Amino acid sequence: MSKYKRLNLSKVKTIKSSERKTRSDISNFGRAVNPEKPVSELLNSLPSFLKAADLMELSGKIAGAKIDGKEIIWMMGAHPVKVGLSPLIIDLMEEGFVSHLAVNGAFMIHDMEIAFFGRTSEDVAEGLESGSFGMVEETPNMIFEAVSHASENESGLGEGLGWYIKNKSPKFKEHSVLMNCYIRDIPVSVHLAIGTDTISQHPGFDGALFGRLTGDDFLIMAESVSGLEGGAVINFGSAVVLPEVFLKALTAARNVRGKIENFAAANFDMIQHYRPNLNVVKRPVSGSGRGYSFTGHHEIMMPLLAVAIKHKYKELTERS
Repeated sequence: MSKYKRLNLSKVKTIKSSERKTRSDISNFGRAVNPEKPVSELLNSLPSFLKAADLMELSGKIAGAKIDGKEIIWMMGAHPVKVGLSPLIIDLMEEGFVSHLAVNGAFMIHDMEIAFFGRTSEDVAEGLESGSFGMVEETPNMIFEAVSHASENESGLGEGLGWYIKNKSPKFKEHSVLMNCYIRDIPVSVHLAIGTDTISQHPGFDGALFGRLTGDDFLIMAESVSGLEGGAVINFGSAVVLPEVFLKALTAARNVRGKIENFAAANFDMIQHYRPNLNVVKRPVSGSGRGYSFTGHHEIMMPLLAVAIKHKYKELTERS
């Protein structure tokens, strides 16, 4: 016989199942999908839990922002272009689900190469070993030419690149996100950090010129952010630069314009990072609005989000 006392479970008080609050119930379960049915069946089949529920909620907020004429700001690193998502981004523009696109320098480079060569991206490890990584001749020369023209015409960096691609009319221009922003009058801002992109390795690189133009693009970004109340901001794959740019743009916009609240803020990435989650998902919507974090590969998550937005938009417009 043990010398230690034991809890007497015979005195446990139970409750009826009908009295217990639960977080899972069959009304929210997923359903099997017939591949011959429309994609709306797939979306409606998702279980209404956790990230699936968040995805549909976010999609509804983005669709609602379009209906209400609010800002829908997309921020992107280079990966969406590299994994073939440009047609989806352009389609979202055509459908009115993008009011501003903010990108980093690598996005600019890959978009330019897609427009002119129809291909982009290289083996970094192999090129680094030989000293040839980022040393292609044509790409920086085209960007330097575009930037020179942008400076002469006092346009922003993103606007100048879009104009350049449109006027040079390369073979694959229809795949250029920057050009499609330009021809649709959608503000596109390019946010460079000197030394982070391969163009910085070339003798024609003018840090002062690029710095001034990307500074102008920051002001364009801040102007768009100033109208974010009731809208949405979505970050795809920028772990540092764009979350930091967004935080400063929001601060400047609130300082000049006053309160900017009640917007949706989402981060999509393959792993979750400190800055996107604090500077996009949490801090900006503290006290109002809603933040969302999604983990997954862009080539899967962006098509899923895009079709969910269209699905929700159709639902909302039909309901009204």
